[in-house]
Amino acid sequence: MIINLCVPQMFLLFLLLLLFVLLFSSLDVWYFLRGAQVFVWSCFQPRVKDVLSEQSVDGQVLLHDLDYMGHMNNSRYLRECDFARFHHYMRNGLFMASFRLGAKMVVGASTVRYRRSLAFRETFEIRTRVLGWDQKSFYLEQRFVSKKDNFVSAVMLCRQNVVHCSPEDILQVVGQEKIKSPEFSEDLKHWISFISANSQSLRAESGLKEE
Repeated sequence: MIINLCVPQMFLLFLLLLLFVLLFSSLDVWYFLRGAQVFVWSCFQPRVKDVLSEQSVDGQVLLHDLDYMGHMNNSRYLRECDFARFHHYMRNGLFMASFRLGAKMVVGASTVRYRRSLAFRETFEIRTRVLGWDQKSFYLEQRFVSKKDNFVSAVMLCRQNVVHCSPEDILQVVGQEKIKSPEFSEDLKHWISFISANSQSLRAESGLKEE
């Protein structure tokens, strides 16, 4: 069947194609689409009332996750952690609470330890939990656990800085103002000390006063 297109229709088709190319070449469109998908999906899942509860999301290594060595590339771990944290905050209410307060939660530091690579088509789950908080930040752990043998393939520590309010303010909005932060583990304390020392070193290099 031959489709005859008039000049205006062809011009419109060309503009749409050009817009599509410009959009995908200048923006990480799939990132925003994935974020929207996580938002909608989380809205239809049961609310998790305990902010300290561990939550998990499933994943699988696909073609666009691979590097030249044929396994999941390093940057994909960070990307998947972004979406897993968003899902975590949506279900326990921290995201909407921060939104109501006009606050933002931004990553202030993260460290990933890679223990074993995830291969093509390997399924895994990301287990996310809040380890604790202080006056400025939430601290989280995220584990990539292979479903074939329950091995922890990678683990990430993340400091989520709260801007324009405090973690206690957010917890108050979600109705958990009485909950206390768990005591930090020794490895988390060492990690926080490293961040602080590195920050002071960089401030000294820039001629800034120590905090």
